[in-house]
Amino acid sequence: MLTLALLAAPALAQDGRAAFEARCVSCHAADAGAPPGPGPNLAGLAGRRIGGDPRFDYSPALRGAQGAWTAARLSEFLEDPEEMFPGLWMGGNGVRDAAARRAIVDYLMR
Repeated sequence: MLTLALLAAPALAQDGRAAFEARCVSCHAADAGAPPGPGPNLAGLAGRRIGGDPRFDYSPALRGAQGAWTAARLSEFLEDPEEMFPGLWMGGNGVRDAAARRAIVDYLMR
């Protein structure tokens, strides 16, 4: 069983990268050292303070946010960003598909 999980991890990472590139890459980078674009760089997101990329000018909704990014919190955010942080400058309707959302979370929390 552990062997199957280890074999599935690369496929899951590929799915997450593909889902991220399809939905998020137009605004966000996920490579360490890449500059922020219209959205902050998401490399090293796990455990980072919400609104914590010092190179990015966040909306007031995120500047005042408390806590750090966890997989559960990111999943909740991706499902409906505007509900979690009303007044957020980020556009989009969230990632409603649970499998795609889980893959993106796994990719960004690596």
